[in-house]
Amino acid sequence: MKDERFQKTELAVWGGIAGNAALACLKGIVGIMAQSSALLADAAHSASRAIASSAALIRVRSDQQPPEELDAQSPEKNMSIASILLAIVVLIIGIEMGISAIHALGSAEEHTDKNYALAALGLSLVVKEIMYQYVSRLGKRIGSQELIANSRGHRSDIYSTIVALIGVFGATLSNVLQVPFLSYLDPITGIIISLMILKMGYSLVKEALHRKQEYVLQQEDADDLIAVVQLIKGVITVDDLRAREHGHYVVVTVKISVNPRVTVWEGHEVSKRIKQQLMKRFHHVSDVFVHVAPYDAGYPYKHSTDSELSELPSVIH
Repeated sequence: MKDERFQKTELAVWGGIAGNAALACLKGIVGIMAQSSALLADAAHSASRAIASSAALIRVRSDQQPPEELDAQSPEKNMSIASILLAIVVLIIGIEMGISAIHALGSAEEHTDKNYALAALGLSLVVKEIMYQYVSRLGKRIGSQELIANSRGHRSDIYSTIVALIGVFGATLSNVLQVPFLSYLDPITGIIISLMILKMGYSLVKEALHRKQEYVLQQEDADDLIAVVQLIKGVITVDDLRAREHGHYVVVTVKISVNPRVTVWEGHEVSKRIKQQLMKRFHHVSDVFVHVAPYDAGYPYKHSTDSELSELPSVIH
């Protein structure tokens, strides 16, 4: 059964990737037309944020995998490699945009109409604020640390666009007021944004390396978590439980078996109670992923256990 909470998280991350990619294309095209280093750098920043969101999507999907798949496929190693590669791409983008902005300083006094660049940045600010508010509220509502962190990334994009807006506005004033030195604001803000991209890339590398070092809690520490899950009505067996440390907090992945005759709604209610109880009893637990499976009394003896299935615990009695 796929967790509804995971579906909402994945949809929000995909929305961020699509939104940032669309804004990157828009600002890139307008930036080329307006010959604006600031706008091109902001487009690169949006593209880098889309890449960072892709790394977040990898993390979300990795956390959602059932415990037995974690052993079989070793996704943590693959995820770390993919995240590091994405971070390197972001660093390269930052370096390239910085070099381009520095070169643009030499031709900063060339006057180009940048009014439509201001319009593109204004639209970007509105879209970014909508994305930030949506992701932030959704993350708080469903208790997703990944979404809350992702929303902070959207906020950082807003700061980048404001910096670009200052540069483009300065260049526009330079044309209107015939004040040449104001035209240098455009490439200067382009350099500032390139530094913001480099900082983003560095954070991605640091996070990927830190995540590679995270470890599964010892069995005796996990026993307390298992004991709480076993007491929840509707749980027949706890098939597996993994508690992994992510910095100062713990993410729990648990697989349980329930009566195969219960409805999807009942199974969802059981998983919801498990999450609520674990996060209530253990304050260091920040996220819980529950995988619900039908209880199997043992093949090939299923035909002799059909009468027993109705006696297994259910949420509704």
